[in-house]
Amino acid sequence: VQLQASGGGLVQPGGSLRLSCAASGNILSINVMGWYRQAPGKQRELVALIITSSGKTTYADSVKGRFTISRDNAKNLVYLQMISLKPEDTAVYYCNAPGGIWGKGTQVTVSS
Repeated sequence: VQLQASGGGLVQPGGSLRLSCAASGNILSINVMGWYRQAPGKQRELVALIITSSGKTTYADSVKGRFTISRDNAKNLVYLQMISLKPEDTAVYYCNAPGGIWGKGTQVTVSS
């Protein structure tokens, strides 16, 4: 399985971005997908998870109510819609699948 994240960029506080993660390869083996982030000098942390079959989701407390993870199984895509962005959301965002599979990260910078 290969993952490719995209959609990052520079946005002002209060702004929005949507990240996408494209999965290829043996995708039938993927039952859960996640978004993680790593800010400079900090450990990588979980942002959101989604069960690909049921759509059930879970979020870090810091992003609840602002971020939404979703999936399009037909297109093998997982999204992370982010609104009301804060400077502390600045990080490299990674998508993840079970088995230690990581996509190349995408930088999100929230700054005025």
